[in-house]
Amino acid sequence: MFHLRDLRIGIIGLGYVGLPLAVEFGKKYKTIGFDIAPVRVAELMSGKDSTLECENEELLEATLLTYTTSLEGIKGCNFYIVTVPTPIDDNNAPDLTPLEKASQSLGQVISNGDVVVFESTVYPGATEEVCIPIIEKVSGLKFNIDFFAGYSPERINPGDKVNRLTTIVKITSGSTSEIADFVDSVYSSIVTAGTHKASSIKVAEAAKVIENTQRDLNIAIINEFAKIFNRLGIDTEEVLKAAGTKWNFLPFKPGLVGGHCISVDPYYLTYKAKEVGYQPEVILAGRRINDGMGEYVATQMVKKLSSQKIHIDEANILVLGFTFKGDCPDVRNTKIIDIINELKDFNMNVDVYDNWANPEDVHHEYGIQLINTLPKNHYDGIIVAVDHSEFKKMGAETVRKLGKEKHVLYDVKYVFSLNDSDIRL
Repeated sequence: MFHLRDLRIGIIGLGYVGLPLAVEFGKKYKTIGFDIAPVRVAELMSGKDSTLECENEELLEATLLTYTTSLEGIKGCNFYIVTVPTPIDDNNAPDLTPLEKASQSLGQVISNGDVVVFESTVYPGATEEVCIPIIEKVSGLKFNIDFFAGYSPERINPGDKVNRLTTIVKITSGSTSEIADFVDSVYSSIVTAGTHKASSIKVAEAAKVIENTQRDLNIAIINEFAKIFNRLGIDTEEVLKAAGTKWNFLPFKPGLVGGHCISVDPYYLTYKAKEVGYQPEVILAGRRINDGMGEYVATQMVKKLSSQKIHIDEANILVLGFTFKGDCPDVRNTKIIDIINELKDFNMNVDVYDNWANPEDVHHEYGIQLINTLPKNHYDGIIVAVDHSEFKKMGAETVRKLGKEKHVLYDVKYVFSLNDSDIRL
């Protein structure tokens, strides 16, 4: 096994997860970031990060980091880290295509003695059952004889400037005890918060997939509370604040559950559970509740408009926010689209405003044309769907000026106080 001083690191995938890794490792070791998107590599080479996960100054600090779109460019590395997306398909089944393609690419460049670590979220067993056989087949090398593997799940929280890669405890694992120690030492050299070495790759995979599944379920029960309290005429936020005075009450809020993790990862676990003969019930129940919240929000708006004698047909609705979370440009798997589609089914005219989102990405992925100006006295209904700081600064009074004399303001994210909106989740 080679020493840390001999590390030549190759990062496969330069998105929200891969770039922060590449930057941190690039401060200490020769590191090459690989991505199949020429536009992404070009912007990074120019010193800019459109995901906003890394500041321009941070990119400059990684003096040992270079970028490439060529597999030949990473062929000389000896420690590979895979950070490609692991989405789900239309049937909510794991789509391992990006991971399989990354494994095929690794098979073309990996050499004797090399180590490959996967960070992409998967179900327990995927690394050794899916990825490793592909690498073996393409490379002709034997696992745990000619090359080795590890798994260290990503814990990146897009847009979070406090909990960063280096300040979050890192789970590590390896395919042998010696490799586990080595992988742990590699990550320990950049993660100041420390590491937790799991006993096996499967344990590390399972730990990752239940982290977000647990969070998904916690949000689901709060969403169900909100539905009940709405029928009872009780404000959910007030209830949560009261309950939160108890030391062991968990501080979750209702809302739309989108993004690349919480709304996706549970399906990886339930897929594997079914494969081994267990039918998960609680996890899927939580998913059904959370997946239905966009439709619920739209229905609540329609009911409120109707109660105010505002015509539903061709009503003008403004949706403030499209990204999956506040102060973050990430629109992957945003559930705001569910609100929009449901409102359109009622033959409403829907405008969407979000200065954080990339208009080209939104149009390409969702067919939505974002507006860039906010006309006053125009809307029958306004939905504050994302808690961007911009909307908080605007305040309820300014937002209401966008509406007609008679309109409905729906505050989904508790951006404003109780008395400033007509309806809240």
